[in-house]
Parts: sequence; structure tokens; C-alpha cells
Amino acid sequence: MAAHIRRRLRKGATTTAVAAAAVAALAASQAPAAPLTEGSAGGDQQTAGGESGGPEDDAATGNSPYYTDLPPLVTPDRPGSSSNLPAATGSAEAGIPASVLAAYKQAERTVAGTDPACRLPWQLLAAIGKVESGQARGGKVDANGTTPSPILGPALNGQGFALIKDTDGGAYDGDAVHDRAVGPMQFIPSTWATWGQDANGDGRKDPNNIYDAALAAGRYLCAGGRDLAVAADLDRAVLSYNQSTEYLRTVRSWFAYYQRGTHEVPDGSGVLPTSPSTPTPNPTPGGTTSPTPSPSPSKPGGTKPSPGPSKPGGGSSPTPKPTPTPPPKPTPPPADTLGSLENAGTGPLTATAGGTFDERVSVRARNALGAPMAQLPVTFTVTGSTGILFEGGRKTVTVLSKADGTATAPALKAGEKSGDFTVTATAGTTRPRTLTYAASVTARQADAIVRTDTKALVAAPGEKFADAVTLKATYKGAAAAGVAVTATLVADADKPAENDKGPHFKDADGKPLRTLALTTDADGLLRLPDLFADENPGTYQLVLTTEGGATVVIELTVEAAEETAPPEA
Repeated sequence: MAAHIRRRLRKGATTTAVAAAAVAALAASQAPAAPLTEGSAGGDQQTAGGESGGPEDDAATGNSPYYTDLPPLVTPDRPGSSSNLPAATGSAEAGIPASVLAAYKQAERTVAGTDPACRLPWQLLAAIGKVESGQARGGKVDANGTTPSPILGPALNGQGFALIKDTDGGAYDGDAVHDRAVGPMQFIPSTWATWGQDANGDGRKDPNNIYDAALAAGRYLCAGGRDLAVAADLDRAVLSYNQSTEYLRTVRSWFAYYQRGTHEVPDGSGVLPTSPSTPTPNPTPGGTTSPTPSPSPSKPGGTKPSPGPSKPGGGSSPTPKPTPTPPPKPTPPPADTLGSLENAGTGPLTATAGGTFDERVSVRARNALGAPMAQLPVTFTVTGSTGILFEGGRKTVTVLSKADGTATAPALKAGEKSGDFTVTATAGTTRPRTLTYAASVTARQADAIVRTDTKALVAAPGEKFADAVTLKATYKGAAAAGVAVTATLVADADKPAENDKGPHFKDADGKPLRTLALTTDADGLLRLPDLFADENPGTYQLVLTTEGGATVVIELTVEAAEETAPPEA
């Protein structure tokens, strides 16, 4: 990586010779590309009209370093836009690795289908890919188009580069302190969070995958309604990628070169930039490069410089020992950095009060490269006031992920209270990843309720019904314990409004009640309180409805006393 960085220029270095060479290259190649617009001909760090390709006023790459090597002055033999020339045609620099070339072309087709007015040419993506990463380090990608190890720029720590503090917890760049440009197209994580794409259909937006990165770059360049066939829009797009006119000229020169013709080469055999460029300076806090100190000259006659002042008593002062600087804390490699936490197939979380949930909460941890992450502590926490607990009576449990990255919480037990709650899975320390699952507890239910006897219920006016009423609630044939039952005395079950006369229950003060909320016992049985008749004879109905919708109607009769004939005189 160090050698790679030495071949790149930091943002802000004005190199007139390189810019002039770019112009010469364009002239020698008689390239068909549009000329640079007036607004792009100024000094470094110039933006075109202040337009940014992203949601913030930053460049996609964070203005990180880039290759400054220019294409050869001799263009490919065949003019036009061919990419099907044999490998022997033209210079080796005209060769683009197969997977990388396929990714650029696919991105062009995809964008043409969704944003045809942009007129994105794949050769522009190729030019940016060449300048940013040497076409994914010469096309070193696997069968899916992913680099075997992340392509990372230097830490954007303000020491010679832009200062961009960490925005992703090191998920993409393995750096939890500062951001770094990532992948073949060198996106900084904050820009990737907005523009990242899944172009190869693997369900992941991976900046280290050339297909994902190329499509993201294409959509970014097309932002703001740009038409890349218009020179000014193309310049603005490239400057939004890296805000440097030197960068624009370098990309433009490769764009024109690739428009003259390219050919496909096998993955891994692309030509990497080799021309040395300005080494990266290490500026002091004041902004100037620290010079290397020269050794102190000897005195005439070859004597050594005189020692420092003597201590009282004639002894010379000892040279103080320098305080050792502790080594910087190493940045964890991407393989050891948590990248994502995803649902591992957890279904709907529902249960009846007092029951056990059929589903168990399961998550999968992946590292920054997208591979499963084993032995990662994942903490599951229940929130809400429904009395939900994990098996063993705990509201919080911690589980280590397995080799496939999955971590599964113990079974959940529902309490007696119905309602909604959540389970949250949390992993990682520097920048934790969380997943939240919604769950619910429904009240105990019964799908049937019946009287345990069929005796008629009759009472005289003002008297108590002599026979007690007992019922049994069941659910799927089994006794339904703890089920809520509402008992209401009505005049007509078809119009179940509470009656204002006739049979009634009594409250603690002896006042009539005609609606009661009751609960079945452990055997699913329900014994009603005593029922009383008032002075109104007639036929009445008692309707009992369970949680779950089961209903039974019981008839109550209040008989008037028989009139007896007076005795004869």
C-alpha cells in the first residue's frame, strides 16, 4: 500500500508540467472528446459552479490521492469506440481487464435505462477507474467482481489530505477514527452510504465490488440532471468526484484515449501505473513541509562541537532521554471489523399470554468484507411492559455468533399481559449495529363456551335464582384457563344492549349490576355470582362472550306469583 500511495498525488498539489502533458496527450491523440470548459481551466480545487455530485458539498472520493500517470501519446490503432479489438491491438495501456470492462458496460446500460438523458459513456467510468485504482489494481477481482482485499486510500486525517472523521465505524474502511476512500472507484464511506448500489444482485452494496462501484459512480456522475455529452456537464461531474482541475485533466486524457479504442485483457493482467509522481509530503501543523535536519558541522581542525554548559561543579549536563512515543493503536483489519447485522430468517413474533413464542430471534453478523463473523457477542434485550422474558427468566441475554455468523436468542415466554413489545439485537462496540424486532402478545382465547348443566333458570319477582350458573371455556378442545369473559344481561340477544330492568348481579354495596368482567379458572371453568330478579316478570337473556369471540346465551325467567281466589264467605 505504501508504494501505491507514493505513486499518487495528494489533493491540492499544482503540477503544471503534468497538466501540460495532459493537453499534449489530447492533442497528439486527436481525441474526439469535448474540450475543457472555461470554468475548468483555472487553478486547483476549483469546482464548476459549486455543484456537488452528492448530498453534501464534498467530493465522492473526499479529494483523496489519485494516479497521475497519463496515457501514451500513441493511441490505439483503430479509431472509434471499439472495445472488441484483439489483445495485440494498440498499446498495453489500452487493455481493460474483462470483469472491470464488463462492469463499466453494465453500468452504462443500467443508467441508460433509468436516466437516458444523462448519456453516460462507459469510457468515462473507465477513465475514472484508471485514475482512482488502476482498474481495480489491474483487474484483481474474483468471479463476482470483488477485490480479494479492500483497496484503501490513506487516512483522511488532515495530514496532507482532507480531514474527514469516521462516518461508518470502520465498517467499510477498517478505520474507526478517520474515513478512507474505498474500493476500485474510491468512494468515501459517507458518500457510499448515499450512493452505494447492488449491481451484481448478491443482496449487498459493496464498494469493493467493481459492478456495485461502477454503477454507483455512474449514478453519482449523472446527479443533478447532468447531460454528460455536454462538455460543461461532464467537467462538473468529474470535478464533483474530485475537486481538482489537475484531476479533471488527467481523467479527460484517459477518457479521450479510451474513446479511441480499447481491448479486453484477462482479469489480473491489466497494466498498473508505474510513472513516479510527487511523493506525499508530511506537513507540519503550520502547513509547511518539515525539512530533514542536517548534521552539525565540525569545527575547523576537525574538532567536535563544544559540549553544552557545565553543571555547577564542573560536570556537563547529561543529554535528556527522549520520551518514547507509544505506537499508534492499530486499526483493526476489515475481517475483524463488524460490517453489518442482518435478520437471519426470524418470522413474526406472536404468542398468546402465558405461552411460548414459536419463533426465536436470530441475526447474522458480517464483517466489513461481507463474510460471516464468528465468536461475536450479540446482546438481545426485551423492552415493553408485557412481562415477556427469555427462557430462564431474563430480559437481557448475550450470545456468541457461530461460524456462519448467526446468533440465536433463547425462546421467549409471554406474560399474562397482552400488548406490543420489541426485542433489540446489538453487536459491536466502536459503532454498534442494532436490529429491532416488533412482537405482540394476545390475550388468552377460547373458541367455545358452554353451560355445564341444562337446568332452567327461574325466579320469582324480588327473589334470588336458586340454581348457580357454571360454564366451561375451551380452546381447540382443551380447557382455556385465564380467559376473559364478559357477562351482560340483555332483553334481546339480537340487540345486545344492557337491560335496565329484570335480572341482575349485585355489587359490594348491593346495587344492581348488569355487566361483569370475569375470568375462567385453571380448569377453564367460570362460576357466575348470584343472580337476582327484580319486580318485573318476563323472559330475559344473559349473554357471555369470551376473548376470542365464543358466545353463549342463557335464558332467565322471572315468573309472577299465581293469584289465588279469595275464600268463599
